[in-house]
Amino acid sequence: MQFEIKIDSAYTEPKILILTDSVTEEVNGIVKKLSEDIPKIISGSREEKVEVLEQAEIIRIYASSGKVFAVTKKGEYTLRLRLYEIEERLNSQSFVRISNSEIVNLKQVESFDLSFTGTICVKLSDGTTTYVSRRYVSKIKKILGM
Repeated sequence: MQFEIKIDSAYTEPKILILTDSVTEEVNGIVKKLSEDIPKIISGSREEKVEVLEQAEIIRIYASSGKVFAVTKKGEYTLRLRLYEIEERLNSQSFVRISNSEIVNLKQVESFDLSFTGTICVKLSDGTTTYVSRRYVSKIKKILGM
C-alpha cells in the first residue's frame, strides 16, 4: 500500500482519496477506521455499580441465558448490549468471535489446542477453557497463520 500527502492551500479541510483497482477487505477496513468518530466505550455492571471496561482488560465476552457477560481479571460484568453490538465496538485486531455466543481477546489467550478433532480448545489467561465452534475453526486457523 502506498501513501501520499499533498499540501494544497486550495483545500480548507482534509480530503481523502483512495485509488484502487477493486474494493477489498483492506480498503473497507481503511474506510471503516476513517469513519469512526470516537472510541467506542463498553460499560458493565457489577454489584449495582456501572464501570467503564478497558478493552485490554477484557478476557472474554459471552452470552448465556439471554444475558451478555464480560470477564476481566477484576471479575464478571453484565453488559446491556447484544453480542453483535459489542463486537462492533471492539478492536478487531485484538478480539475474535469463536462461536455464536462468545468473543475472546487474543491477547488474553494462553494457548490454542488443535488436537481435538473438528474444533479448537482455547485456554485463557484466567484459567478458563473454552472451545471454538466448527463454524469458526477456519477463521481462527487463518488468524493463526495455519
